[in-house]
Amino acid sequence: MTHNGIQLLDCIDSNNVFLSELARPSLGVITWPQRDHLVHIPRRRDRNDRLLEILARRSVADFHKFTTVLSKYHVHLVPQLVRDGGE
Repeated sequence: MTHNGIQLLDCIDSNNVFLSELARPSLGVITWPQRDHLVHIPRRRDRNDRLLEILARRSVADFHKFTTVLSKYHVHLVPQLVRDGGE
């Protein structure tokens, strides 16, 4: 994992609201069963690690949806995920 990825493990507040938004049918970044699994992981770092593992197997379009949701809650983290202005 990159340095930025390691920082994300500690910085993303993957609470129920954030995860529920990722699982909304209109976005579908994660599935509801994945969301339910994630909310039951007690340590935030472990939850974020699992979330990033799930995202690594998703499409580029899903990654862009993730960054859109992330920017609503953690705008300061988005630059860590996108380089060259998002290109």
